Amino acid sequence: MNYRIDNLQYCNWSREIFEINREAGLDAVHVTVVYHEDYDEFLTRISEWNELFKNNSDLIFLGKDIRDIEKAKLENKTAIFFGFQNCSPIEDDINLVEKVHELGCRFMQLTYNNQSLLATGCYENVDSGVTNFGKEVIKEMNRVGIVIDMSHSAEKSTLEAIELSQKPIAITHANPSFWYKAKRNKSDTLLKNLSESGGMLGLSLYAHHLKDSSNCKLESFCEMVAKTADLIGVKNIGIGSDLCLNQPDSVVEWMRNGTWTRAKNYGEGSKDKPGFPKQPDWFIDARGFNSLETGLKKIGFNLEEVNDILGNNWFNFYKGIN
Repeated sequence: MNYRIDNLQYCNWSREIFEINREAGLDAVHVTVVYHEDYDEFLTRISEWNELFKNNSDLIFLGKDIRDIEKAKLENKTAIFFGFQNCSPIEDDINLVEKVHELGCRFMQLTYNNQSLLATGCYENVDSGVTNFGKEVIKEMNRVGIVIDMSHSAEKSTLEAIELSQKPIAITHANPSFWYKAKRNKSDTLLKNLSESGGMLGLSLYAHHLKDSSNCKLESFCEMVAKTADLIGVKNIGIGSDLCLNQPDSVVEWMRNGTWTRAKNYGEGSKDKPGFPKQPDWFIDARGFNSLETGLKKIGFNLEEVNDILGNNWFNFYKGIN
């Protein structure tokens, strides 16, 4: 059986978007529920999602392991897997790692762009690596079943996380820097270490991570996928679109700034322009998976490889999540 999985979305959630994801055939979506929220604020996000699950039970339900992806496929629904793009909900208390897992968290970034209590983000000038607290949290994440996500982390910190983790880690939404040198895109060395350890790379469709930004061509993206497969193997590649559908522009400023600065910080690629960038016209929303299928076949991937990239590789990775 073949699965379609988008391993990162942060949309302004509504029935319309859940319907789009179903139309795209998505059996599972890893959704960001936290950027900068603390534990109590995370509980508020949980309450909001409980309402969404209640009001859209014909389309979505909370996913916790691989069996829920299989269930979603059989029931023509989308399993929603919770993830954090920062470690803020665990505050400075290692006991909260198990608590957030109990509430559904299955992915957690050790940091979001800046230095955290666990590791260094990709925007810091000095990468000091994984901290002592970070080492303990990695052990605890491995124990309870939360995937370590290093999408927004700096290189040394990411390499150390790969080495320290007893389970494969993920970079859920980023692209190779050989294609486009955004701060968040990843080096060949890092990607090789990731794949050799059994980790997964989710390729991003967010315009600031793409060559030619919103004008990126499908052919260019698929050429990048082919070169990435040559570099790290096709079995280690999936999609983490980083779709942010229907979000107001104020949200992207909050994503970048959190509560740590009063300055206006618009982030990489934005040229001091606030707001979300326009999606490429071939990936306006998750229905762009159909465009990806066409483009990947055209660039030379066989049907099995296309199905692997569009979901089966993530499905196999989820076998290690409990």
